Amino acid sequence: MIPSRRLILATLVLAAGRPVLASGEAALLQGVEGDHPAGYYRRAADLMRAGRRDEAVFVFYLGQLRYRTHLAARPDLPRDRDPALFASLSEVVGRPVNEHAFGDIPALDRTLQAVMAYDRANPDRFTSPAEFPQASRTVRTGMEQFRAQIVAQRETIRAQRQANGLANRN
Repeated sequence: MIPSRRLILATLVLAAGRPVLASGEAALLQGVEGDHPAGYYRRAADLMRAGRRDEAVFVFYLGQLRYRTHLAARPDLPRDRDPALFASLSEVVGRPVNEHAFGDIPALDRTLQAVMAYDRANPDRFTSPAEFPQASRTVRTGMEQFRAQIVAQRETIRAQRQANGLANRN
């Protein structure tokens, strides 16, 4: 691990108040980085099944960032392939991940910030920001707007979860 990656990992651990990447980023993302972004969703699902929910949230949102970038960079992909797979994975994997994640908005905020920091330090090798700068910028801006929106709507989200019988952990 190069020094800058160690610093990022330490920052993620300290910023979240608990390890976002408890098993270490290399082990957590081994075999996923550089491959098709659907791999992040599979890894997030595996982590959820293993009870490693906070790590699953990190991997899921990193995967979402990278999958959205892949789709934005390649708008001519057949709609019944990668775009359809993205929609399906976002529903099947995303629903339980988000049910957990939105139960603690401050932790979700820290995790989304960690995802953005990780992505800056470890550029996507499947859809390179150097090759697709506009797609990368657009999707990163969208994730930042999403993060700001959930922080701004924290109390509304808490009330909605409570009304739906879902726990708020903070």
